[in-house]
Amino acid sequence: MGVTGPIRVVVAKPGLDGHDRGAKVIARALRDAGMEVIYTGLHQTPEQIVDTAIQEDADAIGLSILSGAHNTLFAKVLELLRERDAEDIKVFGGGIIPDEDIPPLKALGVAEIFTPGATTASIVEWVNANVRHAVG
Repeated sequence: MGVTGPIRVVVAKPGLDGHDRGAKVIARALRDAGMEVIYTGLHQTPEQIVDTAIQEDADAIGLSILSGAHNTLFAKVLELLRERDAEDIKVFGGGIIPDEDIPPLKALGVAEIFTPGATTASIVEWVNANVRHAVG
């Protein structure tokens, strides 16, 4: 594809969830690992998140959800990416997501889910291994 430069990740807090400490910790860890991170802030709609990812030429979207609306919000982000021919943008996420919801989310196209207790190192390692390889 000829893409160069650091991996670009949009970190987003969709929906009404007002707790963003975890998202900020992840954003900082990814940035410290040499990635370009665009943090969208609280209360983003799926449309805003997808628009940002496309405008910023992101390689991935990391969604942080604690509100319990993960099934609806992940599905909407993936649907919008398909509609905009941007399925090459990987979607991963974390937060309070019950174990039984993880397989259906992955079946929808969510690349990975990180639950409480996941280390920042494991998330950085996953992004480096599963999102396009950075060059230069």
